Amino acid sequence: MTTQGVRMRGRGRVERSVSVAVSDAELEFADWMSARQGALVRTAYLLTGSQQAAEDLVQATLTKIYLAWDRIADRQHVDAYARRALVNEHRSTWRSASRRPEVLSAVLPDRGHEQTSYDGEREAVWQFVQGLPPRQRAVIVLRYYEDLSEAEIADLLGISAGTVKSQASRALAALRERVPTREEER
Repeated sequence: MTTQGVRMRGRGRVERSVSVAVSDAELEFADWMSARQGALVRTAYLLTGSQQAAEDLVQATLTKIYLAWDRIADRQHVDAYARRALVNEHRSTWRSASRRPEVLSAVLPDRGHEQTSYDGEREAVWQFVQGLPPRQRAVIVLRYYEDLSEAEIADLLGISAGTVKSQASRALAALRERVPTREEER
């Protein structure tokens, strides 16, 4: 299949059109990507706690999925494959974080897009979740934000269901200690 590009016109130049050959698999990937990219960015943001890091994580994941697209035989489970690739890519950053130099800046970046209406409790919980160790954060995000079962999380992270339970239990216990309840605030 051939797709026509934009016709460009320069000073005194003749109009040219660019033709690019696009396969059916590439079109299928592009359709899937445009439908799922938002959900992947949301999950990546919940895992990383940073919009920029989330977008980088999704970009790296989509690149790997694109390269493997022809080898993905079961197209009905591409979302599960993508989620696993996203989590694996994020896990690889845990391992190599100590090898990357930290970049310091005199000016803080913008906070990005924030919703105008939210309650302080949700913000306090989210601040805490961002401070969890990487594995506990991944378990909490996948369990309570992505609504996956313990078995699915264990499979995604390559750990046992018992480890999923213990990581979730530790994270929730720490949450209960640090985030005040509504009764305590009164």
